Order: sequence, then structure tokens, then C-alpha cells
Amino acid sequence: MKLRNLTISWGLMVSAVVIALLFTSLVLVLAGAQPFRAYWDILVGSIGSITKISDVIRSWVPLVLVTSGLLIAFTAGLWNIGIEGQIALGAIFTTWALRSLETSTLPAGLIIMLAILAGAVGGALWASLVGLLRIYGGVNEIFGGLGMNFIATALTIFLIFGPWKRPGVASMSGTELFDRSLWLPQVPGYSISVWSIGLALAGLVLVFFLLRGTYFGLKLKAVGKNNKAAFVMGIPTSRYMLYAFLMCGVFAGLAGSIQVVGLYHRLIPSISSGYGFLGLLVAMLVNFQPILSAFVAFFFAALNIGAIQLPINLRLDSNLSGVLQGALVLFVLLMSGVRQKLMHNPKGGER
Repeated sequence: MKLRNLTISWGLMVSAVVIALLFTSLVLVLAGAQPFRAYWDILVGSIGSITKISDVIRSWVPLVLVTSGLLIAFTAGLWNIGIEGQIALGAIFTTWALRSLETSTLPAGLIIMLAILAGAVGGALWASLVGLLRIYGGVNEIFGGLGMNFIATALTIFLIFGPWKRPGVASMSGTELFDRSLWLPQVPGYSISVWSIGLALAGLVLVFFLLRGTYFGLKLKAVGKNNKAAFVMGIPTSRYMLYAFLMCGVFAGLAGSIQVVGLYHRLIPSISSGYGFLGLLVAMLVNFQPILSAFVAFFFAALNIGAIQLPINLRLDSNLSGVLQGALVLFVLLMSGVRQKLMHNPKGGER
């Protein structure tokens, strides 16, 4: 029976990937492009050189951080759609900390650490607002999160064109660059930082052990599986839901902070770079498995980086990567439903 179930699971997952590729290929054919040429260009554009691989890793870091936080929220049965805004608030708090401390006598390394911590606090505070609306205001976290996303975007633009505008003129390119001493140290010749990679890996390991090996994680699962039953069992469900929002916000804030100190070195309008919504796709795809999320996030990051070649070589929009990513999630979730139906009803009769 176990071998049968394993065969069904792998067979359906492979089928989902094949169907997603066929669907994306059909889209390419309708657009007048050659599917194999497009896939080849994405492959070369993502891992065709050390520089391109470093770009993928650079994109992988915030995506893994965001996904790690979302796995905590998903475990508690929460859809933290407001994570885009939490990334932005992490970036805003980081920028504020750097602006406040750049003229101080503190060592540059300490200032960077304090700025990253400020980013984590900013993300947690923004997530807590969504959590409080959900728990005490009765506002579904999807609607509350989307509303907070709009506010975060407006606040970012206000700061860039208002109090933090560049000397002389405000610009969509963002605030003024910070001094190089306040940049996260990078590998010479590449746009990646060993420190940011270490932070992403540490967050991933923390979430793995938190969800798999602690009573806290077990209680989060109980809340996510059945809120009412968990409450009857004596678990303070409202408190644990708020914990989940706060922890997810911390990871989102760290992602926003890395965007400031490790990549852009300033605050820009689109500082989240869509990693929040992309992280939602990754989290849905990995089925609560933190270690697997590292590999899926790398694949999604490679698609994003590789797709940059499409407008150059084939005159196709780079959003094709989003089509493939969305199709993968759609068909994997669909096949997961089919798998559950087959395993719970192997004879195919009515239940």
C-alpha cells in the first residue's frame, strides 16, 4: 500500500510539471514563439555563467526569507497576503535606522546590524496590524492584508518624494544612496553577500525545527487544522495566530532590510520586487516542507532571472516566467487534490 501511494504521488507530481510545461508551451506557440528556444534562453539566462548564478542567488535570498515566514502563517491556517507591505515596512524601518545612525560614531558593522533588526521590527509591527484586524476586528486577513499593502506602497512613495527625497529633486529612482561603508559586504566581483545567504539559511533551519520539533509548532498546527478544536483543548488560539503573524512579519521585514543594505542601498518605490506574492506561490507548492522550499525558491528565482533574456532574444515579455510559475502551482495543487481522492477512495466509488 505504501509503495502504491508513493507511486501515485510521484506520478501525479510529474504529470503536473509536464502539464504546466505543455500549457506554457501552448501560450508560447500562440504568441508565435518557439517553446524550446524560449526555455533554452531562460536556462542560459539563469545559469549560463557565474555572474548569472550569483544574480539567481541574490534573488533567492529574499524569496527564501519570505517563504519561511509564510510557512509559519500557513501552518496556523492564515493567508498573509499583506506580506508585500511587510517587506516594504521592513525596508522603510531599515532606511530610517541607517539615516538616523549614519552620522553617529558607531562602527559601520554595528549600524548595519541595528538597521537589519529595525527592518525585522518594522515587518512585525505591520503584520501585527493585520493580525489584530483579523483577531479582534473580524476582518479577514486577505482583505486586511491587501489594504495594508496599499498603505505601505503609498507610505514608501510619500517618504521618497517627501521627507527623504534626494537633495534638490525627488526621483522615482529612490532616496539618496547610503555610504558604501553601510552596504552589506559582498563577494568581490559579484552582487551577492555571504552574510545575506547565511541569514536566509539560518531562517530556513529555524523554521524547520520550529515547525517539526517544538511544542510551539505542534500548537500552531493544531490551530491551523481546527481552530475551534484547538481552543477546546486549551490552546489560546488568538495568541498563537498573532504569534504567527508577528513571526511571518519578522521574516518579511528581514527580506525588505536585505533589499536595502544588500542590493539597492537605498529605498526605492518597488522595494518588495514582488517577492511577497512569489513567496505565496512557493509556500503553496512545497506543502509545509521548509527544506524543499529552498530548492523550489531557487527554481523560481532562476525563472525570474532567466526570463530577462526573453525580451532581448525573442521579443517576448519576461512575465512568461510568471505564467510558468502560476501554472506549476495550479496543476500541482490540482494533482494534490486528485491524489487525496485516490488515496481516500482507492476503488473510485462514491464516498
